Amino acid sequence: MSRARTSELMRTVAPGRPARWVALSLLTAALALGLAGCGRAQPTPTATPAPTETPAPTSTPAPTETPIPTADASSAPSTPSDAADVTPAADLAPVPPPQRYGYRVLNTYPHDVKAFTQGLVYQDDIFYEGTGLRGNSTLRKVDPETGEVLTGVRLPDEFFGEGVAVLGDKVYQLTWQANTGFIFDKADFQLLDQFSYPTEGWGLTHDGERLIMSDGTANLYFMDPETLEQIGSVEVRDDQGPIVRLNELEYIDGLVYANVWQTDRIAQIDPENGQVVGWIDLSGLLTEDDFGQMNETLNPNNDPATENWIRSGGVLNGIAYDAENGRLFVTGKLWPKLVEIELAPAEE
Repeated sequence: MSRARTSELMRTVAPGRPARWVALSLLTAALALGLAGCGRAQPTPTATPAPTETPAPTSTPAPTETPIPTADASSAPSTPSDAADVTPAADLAPVPPPQRYGYRVLNTYPHDVKAFTQGLVYQDDIFYEGTGLRGNSTLRKVDPETGEVLTGVRLPDEFFGEGVAVLGDKVYQLTWQANTGFIFDKADFQLLDQFSYPTEGWGLTHDGERLIMSDGTANLYFMDPETLEQIGSVEVRDDQGPIVRLNELEYIDGLVYANVWQTDRIAQIDPENGQVVGWIDLSGLLTEDDFGQMNETLNPNNDPATENWIRSGGVLNGIAYDAENGRLFVTGKLWPKLVEIELAPAEE
């Protein structure tokens, strides 16, 4: 592992730019994407003002007005040829049909509509949230009741922030295509170290002993949290076959909960054999009224291309669990709300 550029990583979350700048950035992103997809492949760069450096570490609350820069889009994740071999789920033995669940909404809380959520953890009565997009990727502490950003750090502009895990006194954060992860001190977000991995970085969680990572394929990878070496992997399957585009992760009562990118479903996965034992269908959780709020904030000029980008990019992503009180939270990229839900039998 090698030391990262501490001065860049310890910038506070930047103040928001005017709504017109946000709208122009979103329009540029949508046009670069050809008006399709949620956005992961890097479009033609657009000029952005140089960020202002601030001394490390951060100690003052970061504002919630975070700008939306040019978006990124990809059609499918890539897995380098030197990635470790993956153990097929149950050696391709027949997988029984998973349990099906719906949901009930228990509580709804505010969420920063400019946060492109890539990782979410509940601990110490706050949310640790990682956000993405190059030039706007952050790690932040968020008040659950108000959605206020309490403090945060911003990654260097070349990094697209991804999944987050809190283990012990450390916070681990992945990046998407840079093969680079960062380790922060949990208390003050001081940068401690960085590490590398051969695949893309998508979701991250832990089971108390191992970090568990997704890379957008059907694979989960297990890593030693001290050496950051890969110590195992498994392919995720249900009774229909492999489940690709596994995204944000949360470990709950022995199972890995995984968002599946660009769907309204969460997979419940047995990490020991990769079998999907349950599907949670969250269809309808984001309403048209919610989208209207997103579009009003991020697209004040009502540009159709920007509206399309918001609709395709603002997908379900973000799972957090309050283990002490048994509360399950979910949100999405650019969503105006974070929701506490309970599982319910699926409607036939």
